[in-house]
Amino acid sequence: MADIEIYSSPICGFCYRAKSLLDQKGASFQEIDVLMNGERKKEMMKRAGGRHTVPQIFINDMHVGGCDELYALDRTGELDKLLSEDVLS
Repeated sequence: MADIEIYSSPICGFCYRAKSLLDQKGASFQEIDVLMNGERKKEMMKRAGGRHTVPQIFINDMHVGGCDELYALDRTGELDKLLSEDVLS
């Protein structure tokens, strides 16, 4: 099963959409709230190449981008492939 991390905010509609898609796929994920935690937001920005908007999504430690990119991966079938990959040891 893939290891999924989502940097998000509780007031973000795009975060809700991204999480909903992953829920529909049956994928579990770790949600990291950056709204009130500046250190976690800095961590997100460093990992996401300076991007500062949420969500920022990582699958098996690979940055896939935000909500739009996640839905684009789903449209091409690539998301299912990523979600089925095992975490590398």
